[in-house]
Amino acid sequence: MPKHYLLYGSERYALAILRPLQAAIRARGDEAAWFFDGPGAEDLREDERLLTVAQVRAWQPLAVLTPGNHLPHFFPGVKVEVFHGFDAGKPRHIHIRGFFDLYCTTGPRDTQAFGEVAARLGHFSVTETGWPKLDSFLRVIAGPLPPLHRPPVILYHSTFSPSWSAADTLYEEVRRLSRDGRWRWIVTFHPKMNPATTARYKALQNDYLRFAENDNILELFPQVDLMCSDTSSALSEFLLTGKPVVTFRNRRPGPQLIDINDPAQFEPAIERALARPPALMQAIASHAAAIHPYRDGRSSERVLDAIDAFIAGGGRNRRRKPLNLWRKLRLRRRIGYWGPA
Repeated sequence: MPKHYLLYGSERYALAILRPLQAAIRARGDEAAWFFDGPGAEDLREDERLLTVAQVRAWQPLAVLTPGNHLPHFFPGVKVEVFHGFDAGKPRHIHIRGFFDLYCTTGPRDTQAFGEVAARLGHFSVTETGWPKLDSFLRVIAGPLPPLHRPPVILYHSTFSPSWSAADTLYEEVRRLSRDGRWRWIVTFHPKMNPATTARYKALQNDYLRFAENDNILELFPQVDLMCSDTSSALSEFLLTGKPVVTFRNRRPGPQLIDINDPAQFEPAIERALARPPALMQAIASHAAAIHPYRDGRSSERVLDAIDAFIAGGGRNRRRKPLNLWRKLRLRRRIGYWGPA
């Protein structure tokens, strides 16, 4: 009998993260289906199956996998967290909500951090697998770092949180620098970005700047030579390409970034990044090895192996998950299900 796996999302970005897992599941002769409690279901393809709550319970998935920080406790199966991004220095990356049996971490840095919490709390396990979202991307970027485009292409991306976003602060600099043709620009924002800010940047579009609305930002990375950002988790994804990142007041700056705190420093920082100084490039390589050392594009397979190993080991942790009654009530209300657990 084929194994059943449920892919659970609350945002459209779940599609890009979970579809590589779907491909790996199908390659093993098993079956995947989807459940959404937010945007995303409308973008499923004809060959992708969407289930209702009742259908999920009848289908009896072996595991439920999600990139989010919650999932229905009343769904059958091992509850698996596969993450929606890298740790960008925001305060809630290591925030244990008590919904998961197994955390599949992306690399040594997160494995150590989550492993320490798991050892203390005892109600979840941690296995390092790499990040499924990157599987096909890593195969695309395999090989040496390509030369700069002519003219160089810059990706400007910002997170949506007002306290972390530099989009409004750097708007005038992006507007000015995107007018002379020295560099080309692609701008993309988090889907929750303030609509007024998004509209301002869309209005900047010209021969040298375009606004991209790709669901999967990874599709843009091979097209550019440099990312400019702030405290977005996407910048860590970009660093895996080996290309530089310029940040504005990043919450966790380090030698792998060119971090600035004044808009007047923006243009010189871009010029430095495009020069690819050796010390910066080595720091980028070291950072990439710490957050995601895998380059084989097989993280999805490792996630499935981790689920098998967890079940083979008894399918439970040394302590029970917390009751979590308030969060469970909110999730039931969100989904509209009041039946048995």
